Amino acid sequence: MSFFYRLYTGDILSVPQLRHALQLIANKNESLHTSLIYDSNKNILMQRVLTRQDINNDMITITESTYKTDEQLNAIIENEKCNPQLFDLTQGLVFRCHIIYYKQISSNNILSDKDIIIFNFHPALFDYPSINLFLHDLNQAYKTGQLTTDNATTLRYIDYAVIEQQMSMTGASMFWLDALHDCKLDQSLSLPFDRYRLANEHRTGRGTSISYDFGQDLSHDFLIHASSSNIALEHLGLATYYVFLSKLTNGEKDLCIGRNTHGRYRDELKSIIGLFENIIPLRCQLDPHWSFQYLLDYVREITTKSLKYSYFPLQHILNQHSNTSKPAFLDISFQFLSSMTSTDNKLIMIGDSQLSSIPYTTDINDNEIRNKYDFSLLIQHDLNINQFSCTLNASLDLFNVQTIDKISQRFHSMLNQLFTSADNQMNKPLYEISLTLPNERLLMQSLNNTQVSFPSPLTCIHH
Repeated sequence: MSFFYRLYTGDILSVPQLRHALQLIANKNESLHTSLIYDSNKNILMQRVLTRQDINNDMITITESTYKTDEQLNAIIENEKCNPQLFDLTQGLVFRCHIIYYKQISSNNILSDKDIIIFNFHPALFDYPSINLFLHDLNQAYKTGQLTTDNATTLRYIDYAVIEQQMSMTGASMFWLDALHDCKLDQSLSLPFDRYRLANEHRTGRGTSISYDFGQDLSHDFLIHASSSNIALEHLGLATYYVFLSKLTNGEKDLCIGRNTHGRYRDELKSIIGLFENIIPLRCQLDPHWSFQYLLDYVREITTKSLKYSYFPLQHILNQHSNTSKPAFLDISFQFLSSMTSTDNKLIMIGDSQLSSIPYTTDINDNEIRNKYDFSLLIQHDLNINQFSCTLNASLDLFNVQTIDKISQRFHSMLNQLFTSADNQMNKPLYEISLTLPNERLLMQSLNNTQVSFPSPLTCIHH
C-alpha cells in the first residue's frame, strides 16, 4: 500500500530529521513493528509485537535512489507497488520509506521539490484511514522531535486483537448465516464477458477504467431524489448498481457483491494505525416487479443490518460455507466516497513545508490500471461543487476495453432514465427500466416504422 508525495516549489525537508521522525512513529505504533507467522501445528496466524531487540535493527526500512527520466521514476514506483519481496512479515518489517532524488543523492541531506517520497506499508497491517493518522504523527514528530502518547489510557493495536477474540460473535454469526442462506457464493454473476478465466488461471491484475462526471443537472436530480426519499446517497448509488447488475446479467435476481468497511466500530480504534478494514458480502434478492422506490427501502434495510455486524471477520463468514471454494462476491465491488477535492485539501504539512499527494496509485499507461476486481463501481461525491462522478473498473482478463466503454454508456443512460426523465420512473416496476442507448432506441423505432412493399406475385411463406 503505497503513498507518493512531492514537496512544493521552494520547500525543503531535512533527511536526518525525517529519518528520526519515522523512527518515532514506528516506535509508537505497534502495527508498524508487528510480525505475522502462520503456525501450521495450531492452524492459526500468530501476531506478535516486536521490540527493537527482537528485530535487532531499525524498525523501518529507509531506501534512497535516484532518477533522471520519467521512465526510471515509473519503474521505481511500479516496483514499490508490486514487489512483495520489499517486506518481511515474519520479521515485522512491514513499513518502508523510499526517498527518490532527482539526478543525484543530496550531499547536504536536503529534499527539494523534484524529489519524491514514498511511504509503503504492508496491507496486512495498514488500511487507507491509517494514512491520515500517520501523516499527523509525522508532522508532530518532525516539528518537535518527539511523539506524545499516554500508554495508560491509549488502546493498543494488540489490545484490539485480544478484544476481537473475546467478543461475543453469536449474534453476528446468526445474522450472516441467515443473510446468506441458500446463496450460491461461488457462482459468478453472468456479466457480458468477452472471455472467461479458467479455474486455475492466474489473475494478471490488468484492468481498464472509465470515468465520467454526472454533470450539474444529473447531480442535482440525484441529490433531490435522495433527499425526498430520506435515503443516504450511498444507499441510492448502491440500489442503482444492483438494478444495473441485474440488467447486465439478463435478469439475475440474487445479487451478492463485496463492500469494504472501515472496521473502526469503537471510538478508540479511530486513533490507531493498523488494519481494521473488513470485507462483507452485501446480498440483494431483487424482484423485478418491485418499484425502484421499494428497492431503495430494501437496500437501506439490508445495508444497515449488514454494517451493524460488519465486525464479524470475513474468514468466519466463509467458514460458515465450507463448500464454497472461491467466493465470487469478492470479484464484484461497490464503493461510495465523499471528499473535498480542492487543492488545499490535498496539501500535507511536515514542519513548515508543504507536500502534495501524487496520484501514482493505479496508472500503468493511458489505457490500463492495476485492478483486483473483475468488475467494480466507484461513485464519488465532490463536496466542493456538490456534484458526482463515477468510475467503472474491469479486468482485462475478462473484458475488452470497447465492452466496458459500452457498459459505461449504458449505466449513464440508465442514470438519466431514473433521475432526469420527465416520466417518473420511481414507481414503475424495475423490469421496465432499460439499458438501451438513445441511438439504439431511435434505430429500433426506425425499423418498426419502416414499411416494405412486395410485388403482388410474392406471397408469404408459412412454416
